[in-house]
Amino acid sequence: MSTHTRARTQAQRQVRQAEEARRARKRRIATAVGALVIVGLVVAIVVVVVQAAGKERTLPEVTGAVVAPANLTATGAVPVGDGAAPVTLEIYYDYMCPACGAFEAANGEELDRLVANGTARIELRPIAFLDEQSRGTEYSTRSAAAFAVVADAAPDRAWAFHTALYAQQPAEGSEGLTDDQIAAIATGAGVPAEAVDRLSDGTYRPWVASVTREAFDSGVQGTPTVKIDGAVFGGNVYQVGPLTEAIEAAAAS
Repeated sequence: MSTHTRARTQAQRQVRQAEEARRARKRRIATAVGALVIVGLVVAIVVVVVQAAGKERTLPEVTGAVVAPANLTATGAVPVGDGAAPVTLEIYYDYMCPACGAFEAANGEELDRLVANGTARIELRPIAFLDEQSRGTEYSTRSAAAFAVVADAAPDRAWAFHTALYAQQPAEGSEGLTDDQIAAIATGAGVPAEAVDRLSDGTYRPWVASVTREAFDSGVQGTPTVKIDGAVFGGNVYQVGPLTEAIEAAAAS
């Protein structure tokens, strides 16, 4: 091998080594940033939980006739997906809850996939215990009652509406979305006009209050509470992967 060829080969090797080192640095940086984001999210959620623990929980009062929406399961949940799916995933949530928003951001696409391929059926259980965090507008109750209308009148659009509400979730402590904004989100999610017109009529507000109280009476401590085939999932719900793995393992068992 000539001196020139050896020099060129050595130069190419050095370039490859430099590129590999650069890629390794990028991977380390991405890993570190990702870890910081997760830690920051967990810390923020812990702060919210600790702050909430220091307050007496205020649940909505059941006033008026309790009218349940149609198309619920026998246990009162809003179903999404094939009833013959091998795994049932229950989700208790409040539309104002920031931890629920983090759960949706981490797991939404995976849940779409697991429902679409028939691995899991989701049972949505909206509750409203954060009304006091929306400056008197009762956003938790209003949004849950609007979701109940969609479950009743357009059940095939319930999941799309649910995910769209989280995609545009207001900050905890704000006034929340207005009824008109909720209606616009529903329209964008494909909810038919006749159902959109009913979203703010208040029909299901007593039902929301009733299922909220039932949830806490049954042992639910906060949101999100996630159950796989009736058992509370204790893994990390704020990172992609752990919930998916648990669902797929349950489906394979």
